[in-house]
Amino acid sequence: MNLLDKLNFPEDLKKLNEEDYEVLSSEIRKFLIDSVSKTGGHLASNLGVVELTLSLFKAFSFDNDKIVWDVGHQSYVYKILTGRKEGFKKLRKYDGISGFPKRNESKYDYFDTGHSSTSISAALGIARARDLKKEKYNVISVIGDGALTGGMAIEALNDVGFRKTKLIIILNDNQMSISTNVGGLSRYLNKLRIAPVYNKLKTDIHASLDNSNLGKNIAGKISKVKDSIKQLIVPSMFFENMGVKYIGPIDGHDIDAMTEVFIKAKEINEPVIIHILTQKGKGYALAEESPSKYHAVGAFNLESGESNVSPKNSYSKAFGKALTNLGAQDEKIVAITAAMPEGTGLKCFSQKFRDRFFDVGIAEEHAVTLAAGMASNGLKPVFAVYSTFLQRAFDQVLHDVCIQNLPVVFAIDRAGIVGEDGETHQGINDLSYLSMIPNIHIVVPKCLEEVDILLKWAINKNAPVAIRYPKGGNIIDTLSPIKEVVEGQWEILNRGSKVCIISTGRMVQHAMLAKDILYEKGLNPTVINATFVKPIDKKLLENIKKEGYNILTIEDNILKGGLGSAVKDYLSEIDYKGTVRSLGYDDEFIPQGNVEILYKTYKLDYENISKVIMKLYD
Repeated sequence: MNLLDKLNFPEDLKKLNEEDYEVLSSEIRKFLIDSVSKTGGHLASNLGVVELTLSLFKAFSFDNDKIVWDVGHQSYVYKILTGRKEGFKKLRKYDGISGFPKRNESKYDYFDTGHSSTSISAALGIARARDLKKEKYNVISVIGDGALTGGMAIEALNDVGFRKTKLIIILNDNQMSISTNVGGLSRYLNKLRIAPVYNKLKTDIHASLDNSNLGKNIAGKISKVKDSIKQLIVPSMFFENMGVKYIGPIDGHDIDAMTEVFIKAKEINEPVIIHILTQKGKGYALAEESPSKYHAVGAFNLESGESNVSPKNSYSKAFGKALTNLGAQDEKIVAITAAMPEGTGLKCFSQKFRDRFFDVGIAEEHAVTLAAGMASNGLKPVFAVYSTFLQRAFDQVLHDVCIQNLPVVFAIDRAGIVGEDGETHQGINDLSYLSMIPNIHIVVPKCLEEVDILLKWAINKNAPVAIRYPKGGNIIDTLSPIKEVVEGQWEILNRGSKVCIISTGRMVQHAMLAKDILYEKGLNPTVINATFVKPIDKKLLENIKKEGYNILTIEDNILKGGLGSAVKDYLSEIDYKGTVRSLGYDDEFIPQGNVEILYKTYKLDYENISKVIMKLYD
C-alpha cells in the first residue's frame, strides 16, 4: 500500500521524513493525473502546487490556522490532504465534491472562492476579525501571479500595507507574469530579512533611535540608504513600498526551503508576501509543454493527452470565426479579452490582427472601460468574456459604457448553465443584471449559424449591445438562421393554437423538441424565438393577447429580471387575461453537475417542458 492510501490526513503529515515527502509528492501527482483524466478538471495548476501544499501543512496547522485559495481551482492537493481523496471519484459531478473550496464541504475550507483576485481581501478580513476577537492563529492567502493583475488584489495589498495587519500572502508564480530575480546577494538579503534575530535587532535599533531627535534623523538616513540599495538589487520594492515585507523568490518544489521560510514568516508581526516559483503542469510532460491546454480539461486519454470527446463546433468557435471575418472587412473592429483568448475563441483574431487584439489580463473592469475609451474615439470594440466574469464589471458597463451610449459589443460566452464548475461559474444572471441598464440591447442567437448575423448587426448598431450564447454547440441542427435582423423583432418558428411558447437562445432548441413531442399527441403550440431580450417585441405580444393564447416563457437564466419578467410586465400593462407560466431558475444558485442533469433537475429539458405545455392546454 502506498503512502497516499495508508496515511490519515492531515494528522500524519507532520510525522513524515524528507524521503517520505518526495514519495508522497510523486504519488499525489500520479493520482491527480489519473483521476482528472477520468473526471475532467483543473490539472496543470494543481500539478504545480504539490510541494507548495505539502510545505504549508508542514509549517501550519489548519485545525487552527486559516487559508484562502485565490480562484480555488488549484486546491485539489489541499482537498486530498484534508481527507477528501475518495471524493475525487465524483469530482465536479452532481452531488460530488467541488473543484473549488466550499465551506459546506469541509471544516478545512474557510472561504468559498471561484473568481480571481479575491483571496487577499478575504484573508485580510479574516485576519482583522481575528485581531478584534483577540484570537491567535495565522491567516494565509495563496494567490497566483496572474491574479495580481486584478484590481481587487492591488486594492487589498494597499489596505494591508497601510494598516500593517499580520497576514501571510503566498505568491504562487508559475513564471509567466512576474519576471524572476535571482542571485547570491538577493538570496542572502532574503535570508537576512526573514531571520528572527534580524527582525528583532531592526525593531530594537529603531526603538532606541526613535527616543531622540538625533536618533530619528540617523534612522531616517539609514532607511533611505537601505531602500536605495534594495531598489537596485532586490525585486521587492513594489510590495515593500506598499508596506508589505517581500521574501523570495523561492523554489516552489523545494519542500524544506519553503517550510523553513513559512515557519520564520509566522514570527513576523506584519504583512509579508512570499514569492514562490512553481512549474505549471509539473510531472506530466504534456502539461509541462502546454500548460494552458491542460489548465481545465475534460476527460482525456493519459497516453495521447487527447480529449475523450470528439471536438465539435461551438458558439465560441463560431464567434471567433465571425469576428475574424468581420475584422478583415472593417479595420475599426478591435477585440478585447481578460486573459481568455483561447477560451473565448479569439485566438485566430489575435494571430491575424495582432495590432487590434488586446489581452488585458485578469482585469474585467479595466477591459470594459478600455473598450469604452476606444469606442469614444471611433473604434468598434468587442469584449469577449464569460458571463460569470462580466458580473465583475457591472459598474463599468453601466457607468462607462451605457450612460454615454457608447458602441461597445459584449460577446458573452458561457451564458446559462456551464456545468461542472458550479455556482461561481454558472452564467445565469446576465439577462437580469443587463436588462435593468438603460441604452443596452440584448440579442441571443438560437443556433450556431446565427452568431455571425447577430454579431454583424451588433457591431454596426452604434450603441451598447450584448450578444449572449452558451457553452458548447447546437442540440439540434434543423433550425435555419434568421434572414434579417430587425431591432426588437421576434421570430415565429411554428404557428399553432391555444398555447404560445416564447423562448430565447438554447431554450429555443428545447422548445422545438418539446413541440415535436406534443405534435405526436395531437397538440400544436406556437413557438417564438425571442431574438431580442431587450427590447422585447411588444407588437407581437399584443397580437398574442388578441388571439387568446396561454403563454410559456423559457430562459436559461434566473427568472427575476429576465425574459419572463419583461414579458409579464408588458402583458400586465396591456391587461392580458390569459395564463402565463415562466420556466427558468428560481431565486437560488445552481450547483455543479452535468449540463443535461441540471436541465432535468430544474425542469428545463424538453421532456419536462412538454409536460408544462400540456397543462396549459387544460
